[in-house]
Order: sequence, then C-alpha cells, then structure tokens
Amino acid sequence: MGIRLGTLNNTSERTLDLFGMTCANCALRIEKGLSKMEGVSDVRVNFARESVFLRSSDSVTLDSLLEKVESLGYSALVHDANKQSETEKKQKEHIRNLKFRFLLSTILSLPLFYGMVTHFSFLSFMPMPHFLMDRWVQMAIAFPVQFIIGFPFYQSAYRALRNGSANMDVLVVIGTSAAYGYSVFGKDLYFETSAVLITFILGGKWIEHFAKGKSSDGINALLKLRPETATVKSNEIWTEVPGEYLKLGDLVLVKAGERFPMDGIITEGESFADESMLTGESMPVEKKLGDQILGGTVNGSGSLVVKATKVGNDTTLSHIIRSVEESLGTKAPIQRIADQISAYFVPVVVSISIIDFLVWYFVITPGIITSAIETSIAILVIACPCALGLATPISLLVGTGRAAKRGVLFRSAEALESVSKINWIAFDKTGTLTEGKPKVTEITQDGLDASALHLVLQNIVEMEKTSDHPLAKAIVGYGKANNLFIESAAMVSTKTYPGGGIISEQKGNVYIAGKREFVEENGFLISESIEESTKPWTIDGSSLVFVGIRGGINGMVVFRIEDSLRPEAKAAIAELKSIGVEPTLLTGDHHTSAEKIAKLVGITSVHSGLSPEDKARIIKTLKTNQVHSAMVGDGINDAPALASADVGIAMGTGSDVAINTADVVLVNGDIQRIVDLIRIGKDTVINIRQNFGWALGYNLLGIPIAASGLLAPWVSGAAMAFSSLSVVLNALRMSRWK
Repeated sequence: MGIRLGTLNNTSERTLDLFGMTCANCALRIEKGLSKMEGVSDVRVNFARESVFLRSSDSVTLDSLLEKVESLGYSALVHDANKQSETEKKQKEHIRNLKFRFLLSTILSLPLFYGMVTHFSFLSFMPMPHFLMDRWVQMAIAFPVQFIIGFPFYQSAYRALRNGSANMDVLVVIGTSAAYGYSVFGKDLYFETSAVLITFILGGKWIEHFAKGKSSDGINALLKLRPETATVKSNEIWTEVPGEYLKLGDLVLVKAGERFPMDGIITEGESFADESMLTGESMPVEKKLGDQILGGTVNGSGSLVVKATKVGNDTTLSHIIRSVEESLGTKAPIQRIADQISAYFVPVVVSISIIDFLVWYFVITPGIITSAIETSIAILVIACPCALGLATPISLLVGTGRAAKRGVLFRSAEALESVSKINWIAFDKTGTLTEGKPKVTEITQDGLDASALHLVLQNIVEMEKTSDHPLAKAIVGYGKANNLFIESAAMVSTKTYPGGGIISEQKGNVYIAGKREFVEENGFLISESIEESTKPWTIDGSSLVFVGIRGGINGMVVFRIEDSLRPEAKAAIAELKSIGVEPTLLTGDHHTSAEKIAKLVGITSVHSGLSPEDKARIIKTLKTNQVHSAMVGDGINDAPALASADVGIAMGTGSDVAINTADVVLVNGDIQRIVDLIRIGKDTVINIRQNFGWALGYNLLGIPIAASGLLAPWVSGAAMAFSSLSVVLNALRMSRWK
C-alpha cells in the first residue's frame, strides 16, 4: 500500500500521490512543510510525477501526513503500487478539466483578441464590429475567463502567499486583475490582455499535465505482468485465488503460456521459461525440478508446480517496479527554471509597482491617482510572465516535432536538457544492438545428399510448427524464407518433451529434434564432421538444435540459431565515438555472447550477466562521478536502468514498460538516430535559453520604461504580446535548422 519498512530501525518509507500542484514552487512548499514535521526525514517531492517520497519514524501517522499536506493547500492519497486506479482517476479528471477550461477560454478570448488588432494601424483595414468595442460587452465576455475559468489561479496564488512565497500564479493574478480592474473603472479597455494571458497559460498547463500523466504508464505496464489469479493447492484440491493473496510455501500450478504469479522453486514438471522481460536473455531458459522461477516471466510448454518463495512486494518484479518508481521520483522537468526565476522575480516586480505608484502619487503628479495607477498597471502588465511561461513549452514543441520527423520521440522536457550533456551511453544487447529475434544463420549436416536434405528440411520445418518454443519458431522462419513447405498430413505422430525436444514420425522416418543431450539419449551418435562444424558455434555462444533422422533416411542436421546484429549498430557506435560519447554494453546475457556482439560493433567496455538492479546500480555509480549517462534498452529488464540514467532511450520496437519508462523513444528502433537526438537536444536547449533571454529582456527593458510613464497600459499589453510572439518565432526558427 505504498508503505514498507526502511533500512533504519523504527523507520517507515511512504509514498503519497499529490494533487493541486501548479509549479515547482508548489513542490518546494510541500517539501519544506513536511520536512518541518517532527519525526519526518528525507522528503523528496517530484513535481513531474506528482508524488512525494519520505522517511519517518513509526510515531508519525499517515493521517498526520495527509493533514499536513491539506494544511499547505493541497491534497494527497496513499500511493498504492498495486492499485493506482483512484490516483489515475483523479489525474485524468484534472487533465480533462484543464483541457475544457483552455478550450472554453480560447473561444471566449478570440473576439477580444480580434478587437485588440484595432490598436495596430497596419491592421486597421480589417472589419471591426462596433459592438466588440463596447465596454460592457467586453466585460461580460472577459468576466468568466478572469473569475470562473481563472479561479484556480487565484486559489494557487492565495496558497502561495499564505505560505510565505510567490509563484507564477501570483504575478498572473495581479497582472490580469489589474488589467481587468482598470478596464472596468478606467478610460481604456484592456480586457483582451487579461483574457488572452489566462488562455495562453492554461494551454501551457494542459500540455504540461498531459505529459506528466504519461509518466505512470511504465509502472502500469509492469503491474500488468502480475497475473490476477493463481491456481493453488489446498487440501489436495487445486483452487483459484487472487494473486495478491498468495502465501509463502503455497504450491502453485502454472500451465503452458501462463505467467508465474510469484518467485518460487519448481517441485514438479519440466519446461522452459521466457525470462527475456527480466534478464534480457533472448533464448528460453530450461526449467526442471529445483530450478528457480521469477514472477512475471512466462511458462513455455508443459505445466509446472512451483513452491512460492517470494510473494507480493518481495518478488523480483516488485523490486523492479520499486526501483523504477524511486528513480522516476528523482526527476524534475526543465520548466522548473521559470518557476525558480519567478520566486524572486514576482516579489521584485510587485515591489517596483508599489514603489512606482507611491512615487507618482506623492512626487511626480501629487494627488493625481490616475497617472499613478496607469504606470503601476503598465509595470505589472509588461512584467506578466506569458513569454517566460512560453519559453520552454514552445521550444519543446518545435524540438520534439523536429525530432519526430527523424523517428525520435521525446517523452519529457528534462530529456531535451539532458541529452545535450551525454558523454557516456550504455546499450542493452538483446533487441537493442541485436534484432531480439532468434534466426537460423547456418546449418550443417551429415549423411544426406542434396535431394534427401531438401526433403528432410521440409519435414523438420513442418514438425517444428507444432512447437511454441522460440528456437522452433526460428526454424519455421528459416523454412518460410527458403520455401520449405509440405502438407502437415505427412506427419503420423509428433510428441513434445518439455526441456528436451520433439520426436516425430513421418512416412517411415523418425525425426528427433532438440538439445544435443536429448538426441544422444535417443540413440544418436554425433559424428566427427558434426563435432568439427559445431565446435566454433558453441564457442561463440550460439544456440544449437540437433535433428537426428533414422528409418528410410539416416543422417543428422544441426541448426545454428543466433540473435542477429542490427545492420546499423556498428555505424551508430562509430558515430557516437566521433562526437565524444563513450559506449558500454550492459547485458544479462552470458559473457561469451556479450563479448562477441561488443567486438562486432566496436564496443570495448562490456558488463555481462547483470540483473536489472545491477544495470541500474552501475548507472547510479556513474552519476556520483558527475558522468552524464544515457541507457538504451528495449525490455522490462532495462526499466530500472532506463529510469536511473540521466536519459533513458527505448527502442520503439521494445516492450511497453521500456517505452513508458524512458525519456526518449526511437520509433523504428534505429539506433543511428541517437546522434540525431543528441544534436536536436543541444539545439533545443540553446533555443530555450535564447527564449528566456528574450522573455526576461523585454521585462528588464520594459519595466523601467513603464515606470517612467512612457508606456500606456495598452502599449505594455502589446509589448507583452510581442514578447510572446518573438519567443514563438524564435522557436519556429529552430524547425528550419539542419
């Protein structure tokens, strides 16, 4: 239920889902507020994930934590790693609400925005309905935008001020309220200024929250690997129980094709297991009496009885989920820069506006309040943070669009900042540097002439169609590629032996296919020519399928099955080295296979036989040494490392877990695009910094001019709009870069 014992005595670790945050300052306030509670330590609020992880003594109750969050002006729920429905429901509801408010605000603001163009002489030729310039009409249109649609801004600003700080919403509220209020009581109309500002900022918040809502998809995909039910032996009867109620020592029946609901030891049966989602090993792993089973992996063929040794949050899969959650919880988006600036910028601007009002009212135009109000509003309007708020999202939009055309999808704003700093990159092997699909690369045979070999291969392919073993599928794929087909009716009988192979009788011939030991156990001797042919294959770590034939035809065929190297892998590694990025191989595969692939692509640093946690640990170690790391992977086993790296890069052809955990997705699985994404990231970060320069430049230049009385409020509003336009145009300019 999101609560587990920590490493310290009498200490608990808790994760809460948060609601109501609008900026990084909100996260900072919650973090500070919780840190002040007696017995609470190590508070980490993640704005992007909308959650908080903390450690506390057992004396700190859950209710007291929830009440503290409530007192700060937000709400929280206990994070449940197994059941996230309530949190997801609230998050989706919030995103829908933001979208509705943005669209409604846009509809209401358009006529006001259209009316504003009459201020510009070069657009005076455009027809302008007279009623749109009526004060009461504009006030009626702007009122719901300002005070109904924009009400959450007032709530956020109030919470910030009540807790002794200021966020972007404070300046939004002051600036738009001043523009609206002056329009009601002054001689000029600035309703469009307030309405358009609120619309722009709502659009940015909607995009931001929509992106944040996607960050939980990786966890949800992992949770789906847990079977909802398990078949348990009770009083000598097999009955189904919910998977979450499994106990240590339970005997669980797992049929062919089913996922294992827990970690355990096999007590009955033989089979093979597809563990690629956890270990990265592309080949199936033989499982027999006494072997260990990992929860979430898939049983191949044959039923197994497994004794539960780890259940619930203690399983390997649960550890991976927890590792992904904690790694994701350390991230913060690049938008934090604007909020950090606002923490100082907002109170400074408000102070300048107040001082300016007093100077005008008491010194420059004594007793004339109109001039004092106009200059104060001009300062607030020109300082309004629309351009500052747009600086990051608009560059992100253009940068991600540019990347998408190259087959690269950025899933987080931080990735754009981080990819430009990458100097070390780790690759998983299976499905990343290799295709992830076993294929027959060579065959050798003994005792068969050309015509007999063709017939034997046809029969072998037809026999292997009856098996769901990955190696059998590789042989069937070989048959399709070489047009080796016969009618299935030619087979008299076929029997599968889990963990061994297949025996099939076909028109007076017996075919025995499988591991070398299985074929030998069934009466075949491996000839000297077969020994010589297959010895280098064995050294290279290839998988071999032996097929012995006796009857009318006598002989043997051996298939060499490998996970083929991606054709672009070698060139991609060379390009990365050319721009100063050091590649490393991190894989769960055995050393021989790893070294072979690394040598083929030009990687000299190799770590093999790694668990998912091992991969993540290596990357975390590099972080402490100030190395900017990236991880490229495609499987569930890569998820912790993808989350731990500064940038996680997933193959679009990989698992949903990897894709949803990563910051960047290579849509077509083309790793040559990694160099493109690094260059695009650098360009985008440069563009964002330029936008911050434009946005702050207008403010810093415009504030003193407005304070001197040289800018009317409407001119300030136009300048503010132009600053936003310049930021947009600068970002669009990036789309033309090569």
